[in-house]
Amino acid sequence: MIIQLRHSFFQVFTVTSLWVTVLLTLFYSDQPIHMSYLWNIAGISTIAAVLYGVMYNVLWNHFTLKPLWNIVISSTLSITGGMAIVWLFSTEMFHMIAPWFPGMWLLSIVLHIIAFYFYARMDSRKKAEELNNILK
Repeated sequence: MIIQLRHSFFQVFTVTSLWVTVLLTLFYSDQPIHMSYLWNIAGISTIAAVLYGVMYNVLWNHFTLKPLWNIVISSTLSITGGMAIVWLFSTEMFHMIAPWFPGMWLLSIVLHIIAFYFYARMDSRKKAEELNNILK
């Protein structure tokens, strides 16, 4: 399990680093970037890797909490991590979207509920097919 989580962490970290670098190149290529901003990119990548490479995997595949708690925890950490990522990317952008935090959190909960419903349905069908194949 730890090797898989480590692999997921570094995979998300690398892809996020590359993605942020591409976005900065496309949209901010005419502006100089200070060397210290590279630490912001590393921070953005680390937050994304912890959230999406480790936290989601552990929360949904290894913890035995009720789905409601998984939804609240994943929504809260996702929005909080997203806000931290925005703050590291641009403090001006962070101050523009900060008042929308409660609405983003509620929307995140609703979307996590919808995603969980479809995932649980799909997983139930898959397990039913596996059991039917075993019985044949």
